[in-house]
Amino acid sequence: MADRLTQLQDCLDQLATQFYASLRYITTHHPSAPIPTQPTHDLSPPSPTITSALTATAAADPDADNQNQPSSQNPNLNTDPGYRPADPVAFNAALHELAHDLVLKEQQIEYLIGVLPGIEKSEQEQEERIKVLAAELREVEKERREIVGEKEELVERLDRVIAGVRRV
Repeated sequence: MADRLTQLQDCLDQLATQFYASLRYITTHHPSAPIPTQPTHDLSPPSPTITSALTATAAADPDADNQNQPSSQNPNLNTDPGYRPADPVAFNAALHELAHDLVLKEQQIEYLIGVLPGIEKSEQEQEERIKVLAAELREVEKERREIVGEKEELVERLDRVIAGVRRV
C-alpha cells in the first residue's frame, strides 16, 4: 500500500480527471435552449441550389479556403461532431451522479488530509519530533558505518585466508 502522501496525490489526480470528464460530458450532452435576449437565426440547412453553387465554386477554385461552407456562415451552430444532446431527465440524472462522485472524491481527500501525521500537533511539537528523529538517524547511521567497517575487515580477513589456502 502506498504512503498517505502518494494516496493524496493519486486522489487529487483522480479528482482533476473527474472534473475534466464531468465538463466534457456537460459540453457534449447538454440540451440546447434558446437564450431569451438572443435574436433567432435560421438554422435550417442551405437549399440545394446554394449547396450545388458552393460545390461548383469549390470545384472551380481548389485553392479556396472553403470559407463558404454552410457551418461557417452561422457561428451559433454547434458543429462539434461529438455533440449529442441527451434527454433532459437522463442529463439531470447524470449531472447528479457526476456531482455525487465529485463530492465523494473530495471527502476522500479531506479524510487523507486529516490522517496525515502531525496534523493535530503544533509547529513546536513537530520541530521537537524532527530533532528526536534526526538524533535517532545519526545513531543508526553511526551503527551502520561501524557494521560496514566490520564487514570490510571481515572481507579483508577472508581474502587473506583464501590467499593463504591457495599457497598451500
